[in-house]
Amino acid sequence: MTRAVEGYRALASSDKGGVAALGNFDGVHRGHLSVLETAAELARSLGCEVVAAVFKPHPRRYFKPDTIPFRLMSDGQRVRALGKHGAVRVHHIPFGPELAAMTPDMFARGVLAEGLGLKGVVTGADFRFGHDRAGDAAMLGELGERYGFTARTADEIDDGGEKISSTAVREAIQAGDVTRARLLMDRPFIVEGVVRRGDQRGRVLGFPTANIAFEDYVRPLPGVYAVRARLPGETQWRAGVANAGKRPTVGGTDERLEVNIFDFEGDLYGLELEVALEAFIRAEKRFDGLDALKAQIGADCETARQILNG
Repeated sequence: MTRAVEGYRALASSDKGGVAALGNFDGVHRGHLSVLETAAELARSLGCEVVAAVFKPHPRRYFKPDTIPFRLMSDGQRVRALGKHGAVRVHHIPFGPELAAMTPDMFARGVLAEGLGLKGVVTGADFRFGHDRAGDAAMLGELGERYGFTARTADEIDDGGEKISSTAVREAIQAGDVTRARLLMDRPFIVEGVVRRGDQRGRVLGFPTANIAFEDYVRPLPGVYAVRARLPGETQWRAGVANAGKRPTVGGTDERLEVNIFDFEGDLYGLELEVALEAFIRAEKRFDGLDALKAQIGADCETARQILNG
């Protein structure tokens, strides 16, 4: 199992070395996979293992603490995804005032060379580092020669001429185009969270739901989605339908994901649920009463079944 290692100071020898794929890796999309593949090639040539080095929190959250939620995955999801693609360790580099003030030279020497003891570093072509983003991939190569590690830049990946990036994935999700988001990430957008108690209205309507807060995830376009959900300890994904939004018909005010898992009976409260948004069905709307809402939910369920069985 891939281990998460916090910080870069005074690490055990077993937590140092290797070739690091370096970046934010939010979403671990196809562009990120190019970085990981290049890191694996370099690691083979140097006879060492592949690790990942990511910033925590995301620099955007540090510089703009009031920014709207934007994450494509939680820290735990990111560790698991990076491990799936070859990283034996994921180093969480704390991003705060100290790191933000480091010059490119200080970062290369203090964090990458001395702190993590890396033999190699691989980044994307547009990687920037150091105070005021003064360092780029070319500078990293020069600093690597100075401090004893090999630096490489991965090939940029595009889709139909558009660069694959975390920003492109976020924009697709915000537009409700989770099908495109899946294409860019090579996996669905998955919200992971603890099921909390709601107002039980779904159960009264005959469609019991598991309610999950979005927390720091990017908000999908409000509406109804065909989804697959996975319970703790299970490998099977269960088909379902979910509403993302504020539930205007019942006067909801908080954004949440309400998931109805087809043909499931059981208590999910307090359990951590994974929900993959597979396809957008319709926009969220206000209905004239609960009977109209119930009829529409039934139609949404049928549409979702057709999509997921298709």
